[in-house]
Amino acid sequence: MNVDDHLARIEEDGWTVVPDAIEPDLLDRLDETLARLERDLEAVPAKNVFEGHTTVRIYNLLALDPVFQEVPVHPSVLPVIEGVIGRGSLVSSLSSIAIDPGEVAQPLHVDDAVIPLPRPHIPVLCHSTWALTDFTAANGATRVVSGSHQATEQPDPFAAIETVAAEMPRGSVLIWPGSTWHGGGANTTDERRMGLAMNYCAGWVRQQENQQLGIPLDVARTFAPALRKLCGFGVYKGLIGHIDKHDPAVLLLDEPTGDRPATLFDRMG
Repeated sequence: MNVDDHLARIEEDGWTVVPDAIEPDLLDRLDETLARLERDLEAVPAKNVFEGHTTVRIYNLLALDPVFQEVPVHPSVLPVIEGVIGRGSLVSSLSSIAIDPGEVAQPLHVDDAVIPLPRPHIPVLCHSTWALTDFTAANGATRVVSGSHQATEQPDPFAAIETVAAEMPRGSVLIWPGSTWHGGGANTTDERRMGLAMNYCAGWVRQQENQQLGIPLDVARTFAPALRKLCGFGVYKGLIGHIDKHDPAVLLLDEPTGDRPATLFDRMG
């Protein structure tokens, strides 16, 4: 499937899977890094209904290791995201989700629950799950409700609603807009289901994780320009996010003033 095919499926069903999207070398490096971080950070389950009682999550990954810089800009994923929420999108959050054996199904929810817009509405969030292991119905593959992105309400999290397990092999990526009803599945196997939650928002929406404060500036300075912009060190459509009419990268990341893009103010002059 090409990008247009994935966008058509998202428009129709509210989700799509990009198979074999991520190269094995990157998957291996992500596996190794996450295993190390879990040990070093002594990460443990949050033990609540939403985050899970046997699910280990690590947040703010862009601040923790350079390998994660390859995730938001991945060419197999970002074009689909931009097709849903437009160019100039932002990294909303990047975290890992490891569903261990014995976990129960996560309550159904929407990712744009706090966005005060009547439903259905244009997509303002677009989220993706990277499969670092095979995702199966038995080990906790994300459950989705096809067509629910057009619903006029949010789901009852504890109602008996028919879902589809988004099964996919390691290296595939599940993509859905923020209004699609979904939830992590139960893990009834004896093996861990490991994934990345790479989430984006439109350039005019506040990010879930505060990238500008959560990522140390000495780390942000190592980012490629495209990733800097995705993290909010840029100006959306020449206006939103400026600092005294300057691109934030000029003042915060020591970029030459002459390299800053023109703002709306410049074009109106």
